[in-house]
Amino acid sequence: MSDSLTITILEGDETGQELLDQSIRIFDREVLGFDVQLDRYDLGLEKRRETGNQIVHDAAKAMRESGLGVKAATVTPEGKDDVGSPNRILREEVDGKVIIRTGRRIPGVTPAAGIHFPISVVRMAVDDAYGAKQWREGGEGELEEIAYRTEKINRGTCRAVAEYAFRTAIKMRGRVYGGPKWTVSPVYEGMLKEELDRAAAANPDVRYQPVLIDATYAGLVSGDADGPLVIPALNRDGDCLSDLVLPLFGSIAGAESTLLAFDTDFSPRVAMAEAPHGTAPSLMGKDVANPMAMILANAAVLHYGAQIHGVEAADVASRAIYESVLEGAAAGVKTSDLGGSSSTTEVTDDVIGRVRTKIDVWASLGSH
Repeated sequence: MSDSLTITILEGDETGQELLDQSIRIFDREVLGFDVQLDRYDLGLEKRRETGNQIVHDAAKAMRESGLGVKAATVTPEGKDDVGSPNRILREEVDGKVIIRTGRRIPGVTPAAGIHFPISVVRMAVDDAYGAKQWREGGEGELEEIAYRTEKINRGTCRAVAEYAFRTAIKMRGRVYGGPKWTVSPVYEGMLKEELDRAAAANPDVRYQPVLIDATYAGLVSGDADGPLVIPALNRDGDCLSDLVLPLFGSIAGAESTLLAFDTDFSPRVAMAEAPHGTAPSLMGKDVANPMAMILANAAVLHYGAQIHGVEAADVASRAIYESVLEGAAAGVKTSDLGGSSSTTEVTDDVIGRVRTKIDVWASLGSH
């Protein structure tokens, strides 16, 4: 069994690339105590255009082989004949099924709506509103024009969302809460509800509270989050939910987003983590952007690296990074979006120093 990991690094654009460059400094052997090889691919807009997205396909192939990826935010051009977003290609080619984003209380930051417990949004990574066929047809007059969209989901993806939602709830000692609008759409959205009911029957010790998606939004801001929550969702619902949940804890840059592909028993086979925010062009070159999400993306990939490749040291390092990010915030080392005055570099330096110390101390104690 190897004591090293190879991680596919997917470079991006603007502030997204700057945050990636800062965050991957944490993979230094002098910090983590074991070797991490970085296999880099330039997914910046210019390179994607130059190669007609071939670089994205190459990166996806490399990530299937390594099982691990860290991705910077990338620009998605608006033109319909342009290269588009690389995310759809990456998700489809690694057979990603689930995206998980977990909001956590950040020490020293007052969360909204009195929320103190973690909330994980487990959404499907493919299909639904994304990639749907769209077209328009004209009527008698301009105002008669009609737009259509055909969407699809499949039971395999619904089952993956349901299974991983309940497994996450077991780890968090939380409840599975929310769901699709199955009353209005019993055939389409009802498929996810059927798989959630199935998973609930197989996991009777997990509290299961199915709630329609609109009531889920209301519950999040009116006090239903009185313990750890796991919210399973369709692709578009989950995208919108996570953009609500993460800011409830202070900033969308305060948590990572992880794409997962599974084996037949729903064990992770490929994990790609990234920050859930965009490229923030207005912050480019100013050294003020919050690096927490990108640093935590590295922690998430190390955690899954331990599961996929059996490198125990990676799980130790992952725990050290998670603790160090939150401890640094508690000590007041925060960027301006969280009410602090530290720069991107200062926050990253602080986390690296804390990680190095933790791993050294834990090694001295002979424990993790």
